[in-house]
Amino acid sequence: MAARLTGRRATGARSGPGSPAEVTLEDGTAVMVKRGDAPGAVRAEVSGLRWLGAAGAVRVPAVLGHDARWLVTERVPTGRPDAAAALRFGRALAALHAAGAPAFGAPPPGGAEEAFIGRAPLRNTPGDDWPRWYAEHRVLPYLRDAVDAGTLRSGEAAVVEEVCARLPDLAGPAEPPARLHGDLWNGNVLWGADGEVRLIDPAAHGGHRETDLAMLRLFGCPHLDRVLAGYQEAAPPADGWRDRVGLHQLFPLLVHAVLFGRGYAEQAVTAARGALAG
Repeated sequence: MAARLTGRRATGARSGPGSPAEVTLEDGTAVMVKRGDAPGAVRAEVSGLRWLGAAGAVRVPAVLGHDARWLVTERVPTGRPDAAAALRFGRALAALHAAGAPAFGAPPPGGAEEAFIGRAPLRNTPGDDWPRWYAEHRVLPYLRDAVDAGTLRSGEAAVVEEVCARLPDLAGPAEPPARLHGDLWNGNVLWGADGEVRLIDPAAHGGHRETDLAMLRLFGCPHLDRVLAGYQEAAPPADGWRDRVGLHQLFPLLVHAVLFGRGYAEQAVTAARGALAG
């Protein structure tokens, strides 16, 4: 597959269950070969990587070849996270967000409205009002799926629905659409051996920049204090942003509830109650 998509013969390969394969090409180049989980997944990932890379801010692996179901990217040699790289990453993330997007929910150029966050479908429907867009296209679809699956109870759903109803008051100052990675948990942050961070597996779209910051906090990120210091230095978030972290984590927690079950549903309800408490 790597040979067909890159035009170079493969001389070796290794892979683990459920993970991309690492393939060595005839010139010694190491690449990663990944199969799309669903139709359209590769198109969404390629357009997202290119859109993020076009900002000239945070680095992403180069796309070396792809078709409808397979993607070949450069392999990033990884090293240990360090504070200096974290500070640079924070500044670069601020620059990525500042590159902007045409609208909230806007897909990358060449991307489709029907995309993915991990293995969950993600609909990129543009809107110009963040609170309404976030409720209609990020929170409520996954809330409905979680309730339908019995993962989240009706009384708990009412708490999340109240957050959606109050979003105009809870959202903080209005901001322009930012260019988001969209699935910025620690597993999608590669700490390169060269001291530079790369981002992989985006669910890229136009959104609120606090959403990416909240995702970094949700599952832990090495040297997060330095990442946030770099971000603050370059483009301080609006006052009160730390109080809104739970609000922005509501979306990924509901996605995880749909994909992985009850434990994340309970976390989503806790985040909703925290958002309402201010």
